[in-house]
Amino acid sequence: MMEEQGMEPRFTFGWWSTGRDEAAVELLETALQAMESGRVPGRMGYLFLSRAPGESRFGDRMAELAAGRGIEVVRLSAASFQPQLRARDRGRWREEYHRGVLELLGPFSADLVVLAGYMWVVSPEACGRLDIINLHPAAPGGPAGTWQEVIWQLMEEEAPSTGVMMHLVTPELDQGPPVTYCTFPIKGGEFDSLWEEFRRQRERLGMEGIKEEFGESQPLFARIRAEGVRRELPLIVETMRAFATGEVAIVEKRLVDRRGGALPGPYDLTPAIEAALARGSHA
Repeated sequence: MMEEQGMEPRFTFGWWSTGRDEAAVELLETALQAMESGRVPGRMGYLFLSRAPGESRFGDRMAELAAGRGIEVVRLSAASFQPQLRARDRGRWREEYHRGVLELLGPFSADLVVLAGYMWVVSPEACGRLDIINLHPAAPGGPAGTWQEVIWQLMEEEAPSTGVMMHLVTPELDQGPPVTYCTFPIKGGEFDSLWEEFRRQRERLGMEGIKEEFGESQPLFARIRAEGVRRELPLIVETMRAFATGEVAIVEKRLVDRRGGALPGPYDLTPAIEAALARGSHA
C-alpha cells in the first residue's frame, strides 16, 4: 500500500501473529482502530500469519480484517513447513522457516515489527535484520516465563507490585531488553484481603497444594491476572504511539529518545496506561 503523492511517509508497522484465538483478532482490530482514529499516527505495512488459509478460523478472520482495509497479507504455515526437520532439529528448522518468512516479506517494509500472539521463537537472522518487539506479562526485572509462572512467583515472593512490558525480541526467549512498560500495585486496598486468604491457604496447603487445588481460579492469582490483562492492549497501543510519534526509537538495537540520545532505561508508560483505563478505552 503506497503513500499518497505529496504526503509525508508515516511510521509503518509489521504485524506477526499465529492467529491462535479471539485475543489475537482483538489485538489486531484494536491496533487498526488506533491508527484509523489517529491515536497512533502510523500505518500497517503488512500482516504476517504463520498459518495457511483454513488452518485457523481466527487467522482467517484476521486476514479478512486486513485485506478489507487494503493491507497486504502474507502467510506461511509453520505447521506444514518441513515437519521432519522440525522434529529432528528445531534450531535449524527455526532458521529455515524464518528465512522463508523474510523472503516472502522482502517486498514490504516496516519500521517496527510487533509480535501479537506469535507462537514461534524468532530466528537469530530475523532478530538481526528486523526490529521486533513482543509483550511480556511482567515489569522490567520481574519474573520470566509464562504468565502463569510469573504470577505464581509474584505470589510466592509476596511482591508489592508488578506490570507489563514490551521488550526487544532476541534469539533468547523473553530475554530481550525492555522497551516500554507500565506498573501497578498488587498490595493495598482490595488486594489486602486476597493476600490474607492466600497466606491462610499457603499455611494449610503449601504453594504446590494451592496450585493443585485452586489453579488459576485462586482469587489472588485471578485478580493479579485480570489487572495485567486490562493493561495489555493499552500498553501495545501506547507503545505504538510512542514509536510512531518519534518519542522513542530503536537505533542499532538501542533505545533512543526523540533527539537520538540513548535512554537510560525502558520508557515508562504507566501514566498513559492509567489514563486510558480511567476513560475506559484501549488508548
